Amino acid sequence: MTTCASYRIALWRSITHSTRPLTTRFMTTNSSTAASILEKPTWSVRCLLPSSPSSAPTEKITPSQLHHLLRLSALPLPITPEDEAAMINTLQSQLQFVRAVQRVDTTGVEPLRAIRDETTEAREEVTIGLAELQEALDKEVRIGHYQRARRVRETIESEAEKWNALKTAGKTTGRYFVVESGKNDVEGTE
Repeated sequence: MTTCASYRIALWRSITHSTRPLTTRFMTTNSSTAASILEKPTWSVRCLLPSSPSSAPTEKITPSQLHHLLRLSALPLPITPEDEAAMINTLQSQLQFVRAVQRVDTTGVEPLRAIRDETTEAREEVTIGLAELQEALDKEVRIGHYQRARRVRETIESEAEKWNALKTAGKTTGRYFVVESGKNDVEGTE
């Protein structure tokens, strides 16, 4: 099976755009423009599926293989032979799609290390520089002969720390809560 032209063009565009330096353009569009763009798809997954039922798959999936996969997946077995045939057809079309994705030439494309934006602009955006740390650096004082930097500890007075926790206790002894254990007999007495 050959991939359709629109799929190849979309793939080529994604590869060429990912290797070029990105330029960010801010566009203000109204919802009608966005809707008109989204209503016309550029390509579909259907172009990777066989165009006619006569195109036979490279390898046939047997019912025993289907049952084995369903057992491994902890899925119920098909009830009727029609359900089984439908599952086999679905599985074959999914495998055909996977094979088409695997056939894509990825030479020269650097694999992702994580699922995030790894462009130079994104790296610069998340890089912490001196300007971001300046507020924390201003809170340090130099101490000693070697002028080591020490952070000045701030005392934060909040309303949550001022409430009396013992006020809500049923029974207290000094600065402590008294908790009744519920045991009637004391050790040593019988």
